[in-house]
Amino acid sequence: MAHRLLVRRICSLSAKDVCRLQSPAAAASFSTSLHATAARPSFLSPSRSLPRTSRRAVSFNVQDNEDFTERVVNSELPVLVDFHAQWCGPCKILGPRLEKAVAKQKGRVAMAKVDIDDHTDLAIEYGVSAVPTVLAMRGGDVVDHFVGIKDDDELDSFVSKVIGQ
Repeated sequence: MAHRLLVRRICSLSAKDVCRLQSPAAAASFSTSLHATAARPSFLSPSRSLPRTSRRAVSFNVQDNEDFTERVVNSELPVLVDFHAQWCGPCKILGPRLEKAVAKQKGRVAMAKVDIDDHTDLAIEYGVSAVPTVLAMRGGDVVDHFVGIKDDDELDSFVSKVIGQ
């Protein structure tokens, strides 16, 4: 980041400033002003602060059994659980489509992604024998599921049905 600030500072110099930097005193002055700029970058000034939003993530990766229990089983929202694997071609196609269908619902449903190679115990517990498998959970109970790939319309219909239950 310091390198970017330095480049930005150098690029913003005019020809007159470059000529002044040829003297050692001017170079020292430039260095001091550069350190002051680096200490408090202009893009963090109060007038240009970044907007703060409290958006929840549409989807998340399950980290462990405790995380699964906390964010899926105990969730107030319905949760779609996408059991997938890195080596699975259909999973790579379904994942982004499913995320898009969930995002259309604007926070009325969440999506948990579970890699079966990392969380074999969860896959066994929920009877996942093929990937991709998607479970719809509400209040810790599986209310619906499907195995394999679906097109965008079928995914939208599936997600809407889960929300409406």
